[in-house]
Amino acid sequence: METQTHKPHRPAQSGSKADKKGKGKQKTGFNEKAFAPKSGRRADRQARRNVERDEARLHVPLVNRTPDDEPPPVIIAIVGPPGVGKTTLLKSLVRRYAKQTLSEAKGPITVVAGKKRRLTFIECYSDLNSMIDIGKVADLVLLMLDGSFGFEMETFEFLNILQAHGFPKVIGILTHLDLIKKQATLRATKKLLKRRFWNEIYQGAKLFYLSGVLNGRYPDTEILNLSRFISVMKFRPLIFRNTHPYLLADRIEDLTSREEIRTSKGRCDRTVTLYGYLRGTNLRQSTKVHIPGVGDMTIKAVTNLGDPCPLPDADSEKRRKLSEKKKLLVHAPMSDVGGVMYDKDAVWINVPGNFTRGATDVPHGEGERMVIDLQDVDETLEETVARSNIRLFGSSSNPLTIDTRHHDGVVSYSDDDDEEEEGEGEDASEGDSEFEEGEDDFSEDEQANEGSGKDDEQARTNPSNTGRHTLRTVVRSTPGFSSKEKEGGEVAFADSDSELGLSDDEGRGRAGEIMYADDEKQISSDDKEEFDEDDEDDVPAWKIGLAAKASAAFEDLNRRKRRKDWVAMIYSSSLGPEQIVNGANATGVKPDEIDDDFFRVNSSSAANQDDLDMTKEVLSPGALREWEDEGVLDALRTLFITGDHGDGEADQETNVLKNPEGGDFVDLEARTAQPAPTEFEGLDAGTRALVEGYRPGTYVRIELASVPCEFIEHFDPRYPIIVGGLLAAEERMGYLQVRIKRHRWFARTLKTNDPLIFSLGWRRFQSVPIYSLDDHSIRMRMLKYTPEHMHCYASFYGPVALPNTGFCAFNALSGETAAFRVSATGVVLDIDRSTKIVKKLKLTGVPFKIFKNTAFIRDMFTSALEVAKFEGASIRTVSGIRGQVKKALNKPEGAFRATFEDKVLMSDIIFLRAWYSIQPRKFYNPVTSLLLSDKSSWCGMRLTGQIRRDEGLKTPLAVNSTYKPIERPARRFNALKVPKKLQAALPYASKPKLMKPQSKQTYMQKRAVVLEPEEKKAIALLQQIRALRKDQVARRREKQQERKEAHRKKVQKDEAKDAEKEKEKKKVYMRAAGMKSKREADIEEGRSRKRRKT
Repeated sequence: METQTHKPHRPAQSGSKADKKGKGKQKTGFNEKAFAPKSGRRADRQARRNVERDEARLHVPLVNRTPDDEPPPVIIAIVGPPGVGKTTLLKSLVRRYAKQTLSEAKGPITVVAGKKRRLTFIECYSDLNSMIDIGKVADLVLLMLDGSFGFEMETFEFLNILQAHGFPKVIGILTHLDLIKKQATLRATKKLLKRRFWNEIYQGAKLFYLSGVLNGRYPDTEILNLSRFISVMKFRPLIFRNTHPYLLADRIEDLTSREEIRTSKGRCDRTVTLYGYLRGTNLRQSTKVHIPGVGDMTIKAVTNLGDPCPLPDADSEKRRKLSEKKKLLVHAPMSDVGGVMYDKDAVWINVPGNFTRGATDVPHGEGERMVIDLQDVDETLEETVARSNIRLFGSSSNPLTIDTRHHDGVVSYSDDDDEEEEGEGEDASEGDSEFEEGEDDFSEDEQANEGSGKDDEQARTNPSNTGRHTLRTVVRSTPGFSSKEKEGGEVAFADSDSELGLSDDEGRGRAGEIMYADDEKQISSDDKEEFDEDDEDDVPAWKIGLAAKASAAFEDLNRRKRRKDWVAMIYSSSLGPEQIVNGANATGVKPDEIDDDFFRVNSSSAANQDDLDMTKEVLSPGALREWEDEGVLDALRTLFITGDHGDGEADQETNVLKNPEGGDFVDLEARTAQPAPTEFEGLDAGTRALVEGYRPGTYVRIELASVPCEFIEHFDPRYPIIVGGLLAAEERMGYLQVRIKRHRWFARTLKTNDPLIFSLGWRRFQSVPIYSLDDHSIRMRMLKYTPEHMHCYASFYGPVALPNTGFCAFNALSGETAAFRVSATGVVLDIDRSTKIVKKLKLTGVPFKIFKNTAFIRDMFTSALEVAKFEGASIRTVSGIRGQVKKALNKPEGAFRATFEDKVLMSDIIFLRAWYSIQPRKFYNPVTSLLLSDKSSWCGMRLTGQIRRDEGLKTPLAVNSTYKPIERPARRFNALKVPKKLQAALPYASKPKLMKPQSKQTYMQKRAVVLEPEEKKAIALLQQIRALRKDQVARRREKQQERKEAHRKKVQKDEAKDAEKEKEKKKVYMRAAGMKSKREADIEEGRSRKRRKT
C-alpha cells in the first residue's frame, strides 16, 4: 500500500461537463467594481506617475558629465528665513551621518552618506547675494518653512531665483509645529501649507514635518526618514552646470608674503589658494574663472590633491552598510570639527583637557592626533640626519653629514668624498637658497595633504612617513653657476669651455660636479671607483651599474643641449660657405654625428640598388597572400554600397536604438553614457590633466594671483565662495539682447535707462538696459516703460552669455527693502551687436506763406543741409492733411517748401514723424559684495531722485518747466460777404437778411415811469411778503430733507437685511442643487452612494 501511486485529477477540457462549468462562471455586462480603484490616493499617484513617465520620454537627453567611479559630493543647501532652524537641521544631519556634534557650523561640511555618495551640506545665509549664489550650484535644496508663521517673502524670492537659473530638486521642511497646540489647527495648517507649496513647486512635491527640538536637535526618527529620502534621490543634470566647470570652496588660504603685507600695511593684492571638489566639466589651467562677489580671475596654478573625504574602499564595499569608523569621516575645514579649524591664514587646534594619549578605543579628533604626533617626536631634524647613514651613491665612502658652518639654522647636505673647489663660500650660499626653496615646496605639500582621510591617518601613525606623494629631490650645490641658471632648471652648454668663460683646467675640474634635479641623477666623474661583479651582489638592485647609467644620461643630455650645426644637418657637409666658394672638397658627415632624427638619412632605404622604379612601393609575395582569404574580401564588400549587407552585425547595431514605444531618447541616453575614449589611459595624471583638464570629482587646489586684499580681510565663512569657470565666449564684453518680463509681484514699473542688477551666468552686475518692442518686424522701437503682463526686449552692455541662458534682475540687493525684490526674469536671445533700437522723434513747424496747396514751412529745421536729408519725407498737419517735403528755401535759414493734399491754414501745426537710433550705455558695475565688511550693504549706481532724497536736496525747477495758466483769446471770424450778383441769383429764402442796427430809441425806451407814494408802499409790502415766503419755503425744505435722510437710512438697513436673507436662501438652494447634480452624476457613472458603502 505504501508504494501505491495515485493518478492526478485531470479536469475536463471539452464535453458537457466543461460546458456546464464554463456557463456558471460567465457573467454578462460590464462589472464596474472589478476595475474601480480600491484607493483614491493610490489611483492619483499611479496616474501622476504615468504622466511623468510619458513626459520624461519627451525630454531631450542630457549627457551626465559626472564620473561614475568617483562622483563629487552632492551639494545640499539648507535655505530659509532667519530663525526657522537651519543651523539645528544642519547639526542634526551631520550627527546622523558622521556621529559628531558640531559646536559651530560654518562653511561647507562634507560627509560620507553611502558607498557611492557623499553629501556637502551648506547653510544659506539670509542674504539675497548668498541665495543667488547657492541657487546656481545646489543639487538639492532643503527649503525650510516656519509652520507657525507660514511663507515669508525670502522663500518666494529664492524660488524665483531657482526658476531663472535651472530648477534643482527641492524638499520642503516644516518646523515650529510644536507651537501649534490644537490638533485641528495643526492639520488645517499642514494642509494649507502643503497646497501652497505644491502650487509653487509641483503637484506632489515632498514635504517633511519636524515636530520639535530635543537636546538641541530634531528627533532622530524624523532626521532618519529625511536622510533616507536624500540618499536615494536622483538628479537630472542642468544645462548650464553641465557645460561649465565650477567648485564650491571649502577652504581658503592666503599665501602672500608676510613682509609684503607689512610693508604695504595690508593694502597689497594677495595670492590666495582655494580648495574644493571640482564639478561640472573638466577644468584646464588656462581657463579664466569668476568668483561671484569678487570678479574675474586668472588661474595661476591648479594642483590635484588627495581626497580629504574619500569614498569607502573595496573592503567596506563588500558589506551591506558602512562601518561605524567610516561614518565618523567628516570634512569641514571652516567648522570646528575634530578640534581643527582652518582660518584664512592659520590653523587652530582646540584640544580638550580630558583626552588620553593611550586610549586607543576612543577615536581622537584630527587636532588631537596632530598634538599626539608632535609629542611623539623626540629628536630634531639635525639629530635625525646625523644618526642616519644615507649614501647618495654606492661609491660614496662616507654618509651625508650636517654642515655646521651655517649659523642661520638651515641644514645643508654634503658628501665627504666630493672634492672642495674654489669659491666654497659662494657654493654654500647657493646651496642654502636651494634648500630653502625645497623647504617651501615641502610646506606647500604638507598643507595640501592635511586632513586627507584614511591615508593621512596611516601617515600620522607611521613616524617614518613624511606625508609626501613623491620622493624629495635633493639638489646638491653646483659651483660655477649663478642662481638664475639654477632657478631656470637648465644649464647652459657650449661646444667648448672657452665659450662659457672657463679655462680648460677649470672646465675639466668642474665638469664632474654638475647635477640635474629634473633627471634625479648626479654625475660624478671624479670618483674612478666602479662596481665589480663581486660587489654587485652585495648592493641593492637599483645601485647596480649606477655610474654607467649616470654617464650615459649625461652624454645624452649633453648631446641634446649642444648647439646644432644646421649646415651639416641639411647639406650633409661640415664645410662653411667660404670654403665651398673656394672649391674645397666636401667631406661627408657621418649619420651618427647628426643628433636630430629628422635630418638623419636612413641607410636601409639605399640597400637595394636593383630597384629601378623608386616611385612604387616594393611588394613582397608574403604580403599579397593575405588578400587570398575570402573572409577578408567579404568583410570589405560589406563596407561598400554595392556590397551585400544582409542582416549582419552592422544592421543589428543600428537597430539597437529603435524603440517600439517611441522612446528613442532613452536608448540615446544609454548610448551617450558609454565610457570615454581610452586615448588618455597610457598617460600619467599630470600630462592627462594638462591635455584634458582636471576631471570632475577631484579635490583640487586653485591658486589665484592679484586677489583684492579686502577679500581676505573681510572674509566670512557664512557666505559661500564659488569659483565658476568661464567659456571662451564669456570672457569678452558686448551688447546682449534678452527677452524680459517684469515680475507680477514687483510693484513699480521698470523704466528705460534705470539701472538694474542682473544675475546672469556666474556673474552679478549692474547695467543700464533699454527696453524695446518689435514693431511689425520692421524696427525695434524703444519703450519708455515695460508693458504690463507681457514680454518685451531689452538690450544692455555686459559680459557675453550664451543664448538661452536664464537670468533674473533686481533693483536693490539690500535686506532693508520690505517689498518683493525680484524685478524681472528673462532669457538671453542674441549677442549680435548689429541690432538697432530706434526712438520716435517728432519735428514740428508752422507755415508762414500759403499758396493754395503749397506752403512755406519754418521752425522745423535749422539749416538747408537738414532739409536736404529729409527731402521727400512725409509730413502731416494736426488736422490730418498729409504733405511732403520738397526743397529748401534760401531765406530764412531752415525753411522749406512743402505740398499738401489740401489748402492749409496759418494756424495749422505741421509735424514730421522720424526715428532716431539709440544705443545702450557702456556701463558695467560688478557686484563686489564679498569685498565688504557688511556683505548686504553693497550699493550700486543710484538714480538722481534717490540721491536727492538721501541727501535732502530739493529738485531744481526750470523757469520754462513751470505750469502757467493758459489764456487763449477768443477767435474772431470775418463776416461772410456774398457778392451782389450772387445775391441777386439766389432765391429769396437763401438771400442773406442783413438788418442794420436801429439808431433811434423807441417810445418804450424813451418814456419815464413816475410812481405815486401809495404805489411805492404797495410795492414795498409785496417785496417783504415775498421775502418772508422765500424764507419759510427754505426752512420747510430743510426739514423735509432731514426726514428724507432718516427714511433713506432706514430703507438701506432694511434692504441690507433682505439681501442677507436672500443670500442665505441662495446658498441653501445652491447647496441642495449641487448635491442633487452630484448624485445624478454618480448614478450615471455607476458609483452611487449605496454601492460605495458596500
